[in-house]
Amino acid sequence: MGTYLIKRFGAMIPLLFGITLISFIVIHLAPGEPTDLATEFNPKASVQAKQQLRELYGLNKPLHVQYFDWLQRVVKFDFGRSFSPDRRLVIDKINERIWITIGINTISLFIIVLIAIPLGVFSATYQYSMFDKISTVIVFLGFAVPTFWLALLLMILFGVNLGWLPISGLKSIDYDNMTFIGKMLDLGRHIVLPLFVSVFGGFAGLSRYSRSNMLEVIRQDYITTARSKGLEERTVIGKHALRNALLPVITILGFSLPGLIGGSVIFETIFAIPGMGQLFYMAVMSRDYPVIMGELVIGAFLTLVGNLIADISYALADPRIRL
Repeated sequence: MGTYLIKRFGAMIPLLFGITLISFIVIHLAPGEPTDLATEFNPKASVQAKQQLRELYGLNKPLHVQYFDWLQRVVKFDFGRSFSPDRRLVIDKINERIWITIGINTISLFIIVLIAIPLGVFSATYQYSMFDKISTVIVFLGFAVPTFWLALLLMILFGVNLGWLPISGLKSIDYDNMTFIGKMLDLGRHIVLPLFVSVFGGFAGLSRYSRSNMLEVIRQDYITTARSKGLEERTVIGKHALRNALLPVITILGFSLPGLIGGSVIFETIFAIPGMGQLFYMAVMSRDYPVIMGELVIGAFLTLVGNLIADISYALADPRIRL
């Protein structure tokens, strides 16, 4: 097992290198440059001013030179400076927002797992029952309803019409004057709607995977044998069927790890949450290459780590894989 993990860690390095190379090329092939926003919409900007900006950002160099210059900085954990007017360090911008996104999405992922896996298991165990039919309808709604549309409906209902919940940001205006309990309640009220949108859109797929895998497992011969031995149904489902049914689900959870960063673009933008998703959206709109690459590197790293965690979880769920 230890040798396997060492090999996987070694394979992550060239994979991460390849991902960054492709990402760097793709974002530079997109039409438009960061200098366009500062020059083309300003009638007083001259051609010389645009050229000076290109030299300042290093965009006048060949693409491969730009990439290797960027790579030399990234090896030292330096993502460079943002192309935005504030010219702040990319790592500082990311550090301000990453914990907000990770916090909200970790809670969301925990709730999704807590709901989706039991829902899928019970739906498979009691197939064609009323519970299975109702849960199937709810899951299909989760698949069908667009995230942005659901978010806007919830904002209109609970924020505008009823006035129960805030519809933007993470804090109220008088947040600094509140007690500790008041601050926690205020934060909770602000993240209720974003959490609901994230959970409703995320639990559908995981519950369907759980249900289909469980249905496949409980039809196997060894499950029939376990029942014929007189074992309780709870033991048959929980001990024999569930562990094997969870193996494909673990793969899905492994790929959910990069979603802690990239999957929050929609609801963070709609609810004006100052997280990584909103930062990524603004960086793409302004062609802020250093910020875009910084977030893509983090997303790629989380993807590779998610795959590694999934492999380790395989071994924990199925002792045969440890060999």
